[in-house]
Amino acid sequence: MSEQLKPLCGVLDGVLERLSVIEARLGISPCAAAPSAAAPAIVEDEEVHPRLVAYDEHIQRTLVPFTDSCAALGTEMESVGGNIGEVWDSVRIIVELGTKYKKPADIPTGLQPHLKPCQDAMAKIRSARIDRKFDWHLKAIMEMLACVSWVVMSPPPSPATFVKDTIGASDFWANKVRKEYKSNENEGPAHVKFCDTMKAMVLDLSAYLKEYHLSGLAWNPRGKDFSDAKVGEGSKPAAAAPTAAAAPKAAPAAASAGGIFAELKNKQTGDGSSAATGLKRVTRDQQTWRKEYKNPVGNAPKPASAPAAAPKPAVEKFGAKKPLGPPKCEYQDRGCKWNVENQTKDTCEGGVCKIEVTDVKQQVYIYKCENVTIQITGKCKSVILDSCTKCGVVFDNVISACEVVNCKRVQVQATGACPSFSIDKTDGIVVHLSNEAINESSFVTSKSSEMNVSWPDDAGEIKEAPIPEQFLHKMVNGSVTSQVSDLYH
Repeated sequence: MSEQLKPLCGVLDGVLERLSVIEARLGISPCAAAPSAAAPAIVEDEEVHPRLVAYDEHIQRTLVPFTDSCAALGTEMESVGGNIGEVWDSVRIIVELGTKYKKPADIPTGLQPHLKPCQDAMAKIRSARIDRKFDWHLKAIMEMLACVSWVVMSPPPSPATFVKDTIGASDFWANKVRKEYKSNENEGPAHVKFCDTMKAMVLDLSAYLKEYHLSGLAWNPRGKDFSDAKVGEGSKPAAAAPTAAAAPKAAPAAASAGGIFAELKNKQTGDGSSAATGLKRVTRDQQTWRKEYKNPVGNAPKPASAPAAAPKPAVEKFGAKKPLGPPKCEYQDRGCKWNVENQTKDTCEGGVCKIEVTDVKQQVYIYKCENVTIQITGKCKSVILDSCTKCGVVFDNVISACEVVNCKRVQVQATGACPSFSIDKTDGIVVHLSNEAINESSFVTSKSSEMNVSWPDDAGEIKEAPIPEQFLHKMVNGSVTSQVSDLYH
């Protein structure tokens, strides 16, 4: 070897030694030397795809507790839990095929041979002959297994939504199990745990699909052609990950701080040179990552700043509350109508808008008012309350009717008589009746909720009752009959 290359070889040896020490401290196995012709090549294990890793975590996190809860119910349910484990393992094979192969032209047809183990396991569950007390358990499981078909579906709906929707049918039978055993102190906890773990498993599967298979079974666009896939091809699920991270392997003695300095000292030559000899120090002004770094070239001309863009008009958010228009409270001769619009507590003195009706032919139309009280004196033809929020209306006498449409949290008070109240598409209304209107008023409601009516009794005390929203309908002699639900009796 040339005498000129010896110093360079020493530097390289020092760098390699330092890299090996760093690898030992980080727990990284050192790279093996290139194999000779006589030595066989070492093939490293292929890294597991993140989709498979997440699926294995899903199995360990939810499937294992569910099968354990099945085993706690007896040997019959233990075999059913084992069959469910086979179903989930078969789906894992399909997920693994998606990581290796391209998407086939017809997914259901292409996957049909690979789904046979899954179908066989489900057939065993369907034909299981177990104790009659597990009938509801088995029905809940069969409804839950409908979620497995996510592997052959394409949105809409998304697989995550489809799987989550199967909980309703499964919970119908699971709730029967909960109700049957919730008061049984001995067997109850095991049956309730069975229901809870099954629901948790489906919810966790939905979360997994939302992250890794949002628009259907994910495939590998750079993978092999799916026609090359073999039935039963796939690896076994990974072992359960330990709850606590394993402690890293102890680094060799040289990895300690004292060992590093000792080894560096051994690498020094007689004149004190080492692997770091000759390296230049990076000064502060050369550390370009610092905020205060300035270009040392000098006062270079700065690029002309782009003209400031005109501010964009504010985009109105969906569902945002629109501002009210100008307030109005005026009488129109045409139609004999009072128009009261966009009134609030700020536009009226004391938060009360007063209207004096002088002719019984006049009607009052109240539109888009908020947090205000409308007081109507005199006898009028009708009162209409449209698209109002948190409003109160007080009137004396109405000849025709009082109509409330598209309102929220309003109150209507009749100090005199009002033959009819019509309530449509309104959420939250209280109708206050006077003694004169108690026996005369009627109510017509549709698409409304939270309706109540109050009135004074003979002793002068105010009573309140809900207006029914739920009804029972029956077919009697070829016609539909309706009656108020028992909730209001």
